[in-house]
Amino acid sequence: MTDAERVGLWQQRLFEAEAGMTKYLVEQHAGAALREWIGVQSAIFADLPEPGVADPGAWQRVFFRAQALMERFVVGHYGHGELAGWARANAAVHGAVERDHGGGSADVIGRVRRQAELYGSRYRVVESSPEHSELLISHCSIWDYRERARSRGVPITLASPCEYCTKATSANIAARGYRPEFELLAEDGDRGCRWRASSPARESS
Repeated sequence: MTDAERVGLWQQRLFEAEAGMTKYLVEQHAGAALREWIGVQSAIFADLPEPGVADPGAWQRVFFRAQALMERFVVGHYGHGELAGWARANAAVHGAVERDHGGGSADVIGRVRRQAELYGSRYRVVESSPEHSELLISHCSIWDYRERARSRGVPITLASPCEYCTKATSANIAARGYRPEFELLAEDGDRGCRWRASSPARESS
């Protein structure tokens, strides 16, 4: 991806997460913790990069800060069990804004691949077709980024990024009309995962 494409995806992911949180609060907890959520929103959108500057690193920091704030907000107010509800709300926004390139499940797994690329993860596309696509992430660099952020003093709520990522990615795939499957992997100190997206028609045939 080009720097402009990376910035665009970071911005889209930020929109999906923040708009999804607002949707989740309206549908599930209308009126609860309203003042606190407005404070979180203010922190999320503070000190944004200058418009027109294609700086993927700056937008990565913005997204990570926003994600960390929202994870802490959900868990602190409603508990770990509500991460799934937030993920489903995000997925509804994702389904509305993610472009359909006509590739079927290849597009769906392509979004997962591009997210992995944003962090510099090691990955391989195992299969890519309209009916069934599969991605193997042999080293997830989200873990690396989280630990560097933690060492800088950024508060990290979840013990593992997989606690939310698996819910969010599964919900995104389902929102696009495909059946998600994942497997968490750990070998020789590398943490990774395998993702599959299959069309309902393929599964029933």
